Amino acid sequence: MAEYERSRTMPAQPEHVFDQAANLHQLDSWLPGALHVAPEEPPAVSVHEAGSDKDTPALLRAEPDQMRLEWGTREQGDYAGWLQVAGIGSGASEVTVHLSFFDKHHDPGERAAAAALEDSLRRLEEQVRLRTDNAAG
Repeated sequence: MAEYERSRTMPAQPEHVFDQAANLHQLDSWLPGALHVAPEEPPAVSVHEAGSDKDTPALLRAEPDQMRLEWGTREQGDYAGWLQVAGIGSGASEVTVHLSFFDKHHDPGERAAAAALEDSLRRLEEQVRLRTDNAAG
């Protein structure tokens, strides 16, 4: 099993960050560019990876009271992950994303996983900033 984790501080209230991260219809705006999520009957979703000709059945659960998202493959149990938002005071938040790969064939390797996590957190921060800036003005 391989596990990867990254965190990033964002200049927004944790509720704003979580709301943006958990918005099922905007997941593609911050997930790695190759992944696309299609909602099904909650908590079911389908994940399509660009360049692939198949959709992978997955689950996505939002726990608003804990400001936590959890996901993973439905049938194969190949991978799982979570995103946790925590307030750190002064209107800022820390977002942590964690991935676990249970099947070595699905593990992208440390370098690729770290790059994808960093890119996703950067993209989420951009979305949070856009939403916060639009709400303020």
